[in-house]
Amino acid sequence: MLNQVIVNMKTRENRFAYLINGKVEKIYVQQPQYKTTVGNIYLGQVTKVIAGMNAAFVEIGEGKGAYLPREKMVSFVRDEGTLEEKKKKSVSSYIKQGERVLVQVIKDAAGPKGAKITGIIEISGDNLVYMPYGRYVAVSKKIISIAAQKNLRSFGDHIKSEKEGLIFRTSAANCSEADLIDELKILRQQYSDLKKMAMQKKVMLLQENNEFNKQLFYLFKQMKEGEVIVDRLEERKQWQELFPHLMFSFHQGNEALFSHYQLETEIEKALKRIVWLSNGAYLIIDQAEAATIIDVNTGKYEGKQQLEQTVFQTNILAAKEVARQIVLRDISGIILIDFIDMKVAEEKQIIDIMLMELKRDNRQSKVVGFTELGILQLTRKKTMKSLSETIHSKCMICEGTGVVKSAESIAFQLERELWEYRNKDIALVKIQATEEVTKIFIGEGNIHKKRLEEVLGFSIKVEVASFPKPDYFIRMVK
Repeated sequence: MLNQVIVNMKTRENRFAYLINGKVEKIYVQQPQYKTTVGNIYLGQVTKVIAGMNAAFVEIGEGKGAYLPREKMVSFVRDEGTLEEKKKKSVSSYIKQGERVLVQVIKDAAGPKGAKITGIIEISGDNLVYMPYGRYVAVSKKIISIAAQKNLRSFGDHIKSEKEGLIFRTSAANCSEADLIDELKILRQQYSDLKKMAMQKKVMLLQENNEFNKQLFYLFKQMKEGEVIVDRLEERKQWQELFPHLMFSFHQGNEALFSHYQLETEIEKALKRIVWLSNGAYLIIDQAEAATIIDVNTGKYEGKQQLEQTVFQTNILAAKEVARQIVLRDISGIILIDFIDMKVAEEKQIIDIMLMELKRDNRQSKVVGFTELGILQLTRKKTMKSLSETIHSKCMICEGTGVVKSAESIAFQLERELWEYRNKDIALVKIQATEEVTKIFIGEGNIHKKRLEEVLGFSIKVEVASFPKPDYFIRMVK
C-alpha cells in the first residue's frame, strides 16, 4: 500500500492531502483568517454568569464572549458532593463575574456564537494527555487488547493524584512505564509554567495550538511507511529528523505542488454536491447548519442480479464512500444518511461497515442506528470548520440559501410598491430593473405598464439595468 502526503506551505494558506494508492483520503486546509483556536489556552475574565443557562461567558480576547458550561468549570469538578447534589447548586456558587480563569477552547466560534471553552485543561504529549483536574483515567479505544487497556488504567490510577486525569494514547501501549512517567513529569511542568504565566492580570493567550502541525504529525505517526512531499526545504529537514521512518522529499519545480499532483481538481470534487460511485450509482450531499443529509441513489446502476441484491451492493459501496467523504470533507455534527430501502439484517451489515470504515478517523464519531424511516443516524465530533466552511463563504446574494426571489415575484413586488404612490402629486416615476423583471412588469406591448399609468395617474419610465439577481430600484420620483 503506497502512502503519500503532499504538503503545500509555500503561501499563507497551508494545505495537505493524504493519498492511499493514489486515492485522496483526507484534505486539510488552514487559512490564516480561519485559523482554529481549538486547543488554545487563555487567561480569561468572566463577564456574565447566567443562572438560566447554568453557564458563564468569558472574555478571552477573541472578540466574542466564550461559553463556559457549569460542568466544565474546575470548581464544579473539584466539588466533593455527588453529581445530583452539585447540579442542584446555582452556577453562581461555582464562578463569579469578574473572576479570572484558566480556560481552553474545545470548539471554535461559529456564526454569532462565541467559542466553547472548558476549565478542565488538557496538556497533550506524544503518548499521554494530562488533565490537572480530570479525575479519571481513559485509554484509547484503538488499543484492541483488553488486557493492555486494563493494565494502562491500573498504571494510570497508580501514577496520578486523586484530582488529576490521564488519557493514554494508542502509542502508549508500546511504551515502557518509565517512559510514560517521564512524559507525565514533563506535562506537569508545562502546566506549572502555565499557572505562573496566568498570574498576569490581563486577559491573554497563554499557549497557542498549531492545529495544522498537530493534524499533520498525527498522520505521520499513524503511517508505518510512506512518502511526504513538501514545498519548503526547512520543514523537510526538520521533519526527516522527527520522523525517520518516513521518506521526505522537497518539491522545487516551477509548477505549484497541488497542481503538479492534480490535487486542485480533487478539492473541487470534494466540494461538489454529487459524488459518483464506481458502479454508476451516486450520493447527494447537502450540508446545512443543523445537519448534513446524504442521499443514496442507484443512478445508472442496474446490476446483473435481482433487484434486492442490486440495492444491497449499492448500499455497501455507498457506506464505504460516505465514510470516506465524511473524513475528506471534515463533516461533523449530526449526519443523516438515506440509504436505499433494505432488510433489517442488511441494515446491521451496513452499520458494521460504517463502524469499520470510521475506525481510521482520528475524530470521535458515533453510529446511532437506523430510524423507522430507514435513515442511518450518526454524529461526528465538531471541533473546527469543515472543508466547505473553510473554502466557501455564504453567497451575498442568496445569503447561503441557494435561492433568490424569482423575476415574477420581484415584478409583482414593484407593482405593489408603485400603488403606494397613487393619489400623490407625482408626474413621473423612473425605475431601473433587470431585463427579466422589466419584461414581466411592462408586459407584451407595454400592456401592464399602460394599465398601471392609467390607474395610478403618473408616467412610468423603466430602464434595463444589471443587478446580480432579479431586482429593481426606484431611482427618481417627480
